Amino acid sequence: MIMGRWRVILAVECIFICMSNQFLLQKRWCVFQVNRTTNTQQNNKYTTVGNVSGSVQVCENTHCCVGYFLIINGRPEVDVLACDVAEKSCPDATCKAQTLLNSHVIKCVCNTDLCNSNVTWSPHSEQPRLTYSYSEVGIMILIGTLLVLCFMITAAKCLFRNKKENQQACPRDYSVSTLCSCQTTKTSEIDVDDIELQRIVGRGYFATVCQGKYQGSMVAVKVFPAGWEHKFTAEKEVYELPLMKHAGILHFLGTGRKPDGSWLILLQFAEHGSLHSFLCEHTTNWMLSLKLCQSLSQGLSYLHSDLYEHKPPVAHGDLSSSNVLVRADGTCVLCDFGSSTILRSCSGPHSWQSSTANMKLGTLCYMPPEFLEGSVNLGSSLCLMQGDIYALGLLLWEIWMRCSDLFEGSIVPEHLLPYESELGGNVTLESLITYVSNMDKRLSIPEHWGLLPQGSALQELLTDCWDCDPDARLTAQCVADRLVSLQSCFSP
Repeated sequence: MIMGRWRVILAVECIFICMSNQFLLQKRWCVFQVNRTTNTQQNNKYTTVGNVSGSVQVCENTHCCVGYFLIINGRPEVDVLACDVAEKSCPDATCKAQTLLNSHVIKCVCNTDLCNSNVTWSPHSEQPRLTYSYSEVGIMILIGTLLVLCFMITAAKCLFRNKKENQQACPRDYSVSTLCSCQTTKTSEIDVDDIELQRIVGRGYFATVCQGKYQGSMVAVKVFPAGWEHKFTAEKEVYELPLMKHAGILHFLGTGRKPDGSWLILLQFAEHGSLHSFLCEHTTNWMLSLKLCQSLSQGLSYLHSDLYEHKPPVAHGDLSSSNVLVRADGTCVLCDFGSSTILRSCSGPHSWQSSTANMKLGTLCYMPPEFLEGSVNLGSSLCLMQGDIYALGLLLWEIWMRCSDLFEGSIVPEHLLPYESELGGNVTLESLITYVSNMDKRLSIPEHWGLLPQGSALQELLTDCWDCDPDARLTAQCVADRLVSLQSCFSP
């Protein structure tokens, strides 16, 4: 009978593992802390199950966070907080205590980012005891049924992917009023005499970007005139947020001030320049286009991510092919955060709701219909990220319209900005409102894409990004997940 009970438990774990493989594609973030004074050999194994950055661990082999607490003087004290050592059942979204070792130790396992930071425990609570009354034959039938169900769920998820499922798989909303204890990264000001400016590579409304050298390395130097200090400060604030170093975000090196009062931001140099200039000069093949799209969506997903006490979510606010750069390895990085909004304050109450009323809401042709109409609720954190997703869909279209493998046997079109083909070179607010809002039309998708193996998936992904209903749009992480499946299903 004991073996029968364990078979039931293992079968149920199989179901949870199957379902977690489908619904939890993003790597889990767990709070990391080990008590070096107790059971050091046991605790050290948790340092190897994920990448540790300060007090955060990114799990490699599991989507479960674990916490062990010692009961000292009637209160739980942290022994281990980390990723679990292996994938297993963790159905709880919060850290619910389980008593171990005669109530001297409690454990919790949970399945949401940083969920192990706070354990729910009462000194008088008792764990429910499981009882079974199945016969051995009944147990085997139950196991068989669960395994078949597990297989059917996996097969169904592979065959049927629609917008509703993706939204349910990746729901995320943020509370604007929530505060955190994170502190901005402290960076020492760079001596501008060590920077050698070489040539101008770009001009924007607020700043000029130059190629330069710093400590023997090629860098990009963004120069803000003295009158635009507030724009310099806004962009610097985003770059200096904790945990902002990510492969999909341009690497920030520091800041400086010139004697003439202008302000400098020193950044990683992206060899291919803006995505706009790259697409004007180059066509791509299928795999390179996917690499551009995946790195772009992963960078935006990280920018939008909320790591609670460690990193607040950020809405870019001006996502366009001019504000995305391409590195030598063919990956995209996000830059130009002068119009970005930090959606949760790290130091106290944040006044972003009122300040956004006067801010620049993006490049005209990338603005979603709710922004064009002026009907967007700027007091909602989610609406700003949904605006980014609309722009992301347009960027994916720009990239794929320069992919030679999607135009095999025909000439690849010249690179055009969104709606330039439909509305002409001089796109106006009035023409966009008529076309995008009133007529509910979008960018033209080539008809022959429907005949390609990946064509229907491309069309569905684009339409799910630029849906007229902001709440129906995908999250950036859902876009990244779909692109991964596109690569695995349709790679040459």
